Amino acid sequence: MDTSVVASGDGARVTTHAHEAPQEPGQTHDGHVSWPARRVLAAWFAAFAVYAGLTIITGHADGTWATWACGGYAVTALLLLAPTGLVIPLAAAIGGALIAPLLWLILRAPATGEVVVIGRSTDYLLKHGTPYLPPAMLTDWMHYNPYLPLMQLFGLPHSAGLTGVLGDPRIWTTLTTTAALIAAFVIVSPHRVRDCQDCRRRVALFTALAIASPLIAFPLSVGETDPPIIALTCLTLALAGRGQLVRAGVVLALACAMKTTAWAVIPVLAVMAWVRYAPRIASRFTVTSVGLTALFAALAAPAALATPIAVTAVKQNLIDYPLGKTKYKTPAQSPLLGHFIADLGPAGHAAAVALMAIAVVAFTIWILWRPPRDARDVALRLAVGYAVLFTLDPSTRFGYFTYPLALLGWLALTPSDPGSPAVMTRLTALWARRPHRRAALPTD
Repeated sequence: MDTSVVASGDGARVTTHAHEAPQEPGQTHDGHVSWPARRVLAAWFAAFAVYAGLTIITGHADGTWATWACGGYAVTALLLLAPTGLVIPLAAAIGGALIAPLLWLILRAPATGEVVVIGRSTDYLLKHGTPYLPPAMLTDWMHYNPYLPLMQLFGLPHSAGLTGVLGDPRIWTTLTTTAALIAAFVIVSPHRVRDCQDCRRRVALFTALAIASPLIAFPLSVGETDPPIIALTCLTLALAGRGQLVRAGVVLALACAMKTTAWAVIPVLAVMAWVRYAPRIASRFTVTSVGLTALFAALAAPAALATPIAVTAVKQNLIDYPLGKTKYKTPAQSPLLGHFIADLGPAGHAAAVALMAIAVVAFTIWILWRPPRDARDVALRLAVGYAVLFTLDPSTRFGYFTYPLALLGWLALTPSDPGSPAVMTRLTALWARRPHRRAALPTD
């Protein structure tokens, strides 16, 4: 088949001859995801600018980020309408939405709640072997630590004596997120990156687009801990999509030892491995991910379960606080369905928790009765599952919807296997039971 790729101001344009087979929508002849046209990108960044502007107008607490980001996104949208390359517009987006507000908030603003919690928990961990304060010390919501032990890695530079930018956990979460996304895009690239200039370009551009979007740039700037988990989840899906289930289990264990939101990935990927490959492959993945999660957590916090008081502290920090059952509750709650129900009183809170349990059971039945066939199906199932659970959680916030939105963004920016359905086709067929054949066994 005779093909050529021509660089243009609108991105890579594929030129094909008449005898070529038609291409997958959004995908070029060689397996690449086609780069969006400049007008489409300009519309995206204009929408991002509107979002940031509305954040400023509504007086949101994160108006500092929004002020920087609104300008960066607006400049990016204008630059994309001019006949220039993509490097300068995306650099403006990253500078305005991530680098400038991140450095400003680190150097000129008080530390955010997440930064304070990680710093205090890391100091307590180094002294006592556990990052969780005992019940007697939980005197306000800022003393609770809802993160798993490995999250305290981001607080080690500050505890080691570094100050300023290098001592702030946000720098390290940003670097970790960026590195994981680069690795994920490299893995899903259809060619060896070092041998393909177009692949290298796409990895750089897609990574820049991902970290410049509000889904990643905003939480990184204000210190939220979700971006590293999202990036590690994308890296896990990339490895699983290439049949590298053991390596996927290792990466997923890192995320699972940082935050419980990553735990949902284990059973869904395990079902996919069982259906697509073989039961022993699924077992190997599950043992790797679960076993290493426990090992990483134990190594990071060896005294977390050493005494009854320590066990009580773990329960109050990791279970009671996220469910809104503690005396002091997080102020980061959004008016979602679970929150409304829980505010009706003790019976309402119990009803919200019961609805979450029912949703988990229904989700389990769904993935067993209509199992995911590949890593892209896994991403879609997780997006649906996260959206439902976050809606019903009695103590959740709008920011958690970053997970399902980021998973959909991952699908939009990554190539699918030849002949596999597009994302919208998959969404409309999530409930359809389809025949399948087992794929070749993975190599790792």
